[in-house]
Amino acid sequence: MSSNINLLFCLFILHLWAVISVTEKDIGVYEIKKGDFSVKVTNYGARIISVFLPDKHGEVGDVVLGYDTIEEYQNDTTSFGALLGRVANRIGGAQFTLNGTVYKLVANDGPNTLHGGVKGFSRVVWNVSKYNQDGSYPHVTLTYHSADGEEGFPGDLLVSVTYALKDPYKLSVLMTAKALNKATPVNLAQHSYWNLGGHNSGDILSNVVQIFASHITPVDKYLIPTGEISPVKNTPYDFLKPRRVGSQIKELQSGYDINYALDSAEKMKHVAIVHDEKSGRVMEVEASAPGVQFYTANSLIQKGKGGYVYQPHAALCFETQGFPDAVNHPNFPSTIVTPGKVYVHKLLYTFSIMKYWNSY
Repeated sequence: MSSNINLLFCLFILHLWAVISVTEKDIGVYEIKKGDFSVKVTNYGARIISVFLPDKHGEVGDVVLGYDTIEEYQNDTTSFGALLGRVANRIGGAQFTLNGTVYKLVANDGPNTLHGGVKGFSRVVWNVSKYNQDGSYPHVTLTYHSADGEEGFPGDLLVSVTYALKDPYKLSVLMTAKALNKATPVNLAQHSYWNLGGHNSGDILSNVVQIFASHITPVDKYLIPTGEISPVKNTPYDFLKPRRVGSQIKELQSGYDINYALDSAEKMKHVAIVHDEKSGRVMEVEASAPGVQFYTANSLIQKGKGGYVYQPHAALCFETQGFPDAVNHPNFPSTIVTPGKVYVHKLLYTFSIMKYWNSY
């Protein structure tokens, strides 16, 4: 009897150790840095948790929203800094048809699937395969094996993301995925919340933004694309010329949350430029994806770093991506990856200082 009890106790301890090893032991924070430019990443959700760089006075500050502890990221509902997948953004009706098979997904946004489902890539522990903190090529590479059937998606998928610092003040993000045995939709996106004035500097309504896109994909009341691709001319969505975020935001229900169809056909496209006058910081965004979700944190109310409470419009998101719900709209660029093919999404942030932006 006692031997059975001892065996059960040992099994319980082993199970407890296994749980701890997944939830705590394997989760870490990895800093990459070049001088006064540094980025911290956690392998929980492959998230960017801080980006420190100087302002026009040489003062170094953190320009992304987030939390102080890993536990807060584990309880996060905002996707602060996360790598989103298997399919970022929304899939209408939480289902799609591929090669004659209907795939029913996990619905986590009303009747729809958002950012990959309940257990999207932002809520799993990634493996750290490469890490070089500084030197000529500071970088960290994270990998994840998404199993066949995870959240309802077909096929095994090997996913990788590399965060790297390049001169001068450039952060590159390389996202790749390889389908192993079944065709599957893939749409990876980086979901950092940017406030170039500093994460705790208030709202971004005075930021000047330019978006290199003359069309958007309109949505219904559930934020699912209707299938149209509409011009931004004479609408509040027109950022073809630089202007302040807040200049027409009151014409919208709560703020910006829409996919832009980027104009460029180049492999690396100009996506957007943001300028914060007070700090002088400028961020330029380039990517290989065909679209970008411009989001102004419209309903955000969240206690974050240092106890600071983030409010609506406390940040900007530029989520470069394939078009939302592309699996259900044949006229949208395809997000299907077939076995043997490699999905590649390149993203580059370039930071600089500009006291005045004379073009607006």
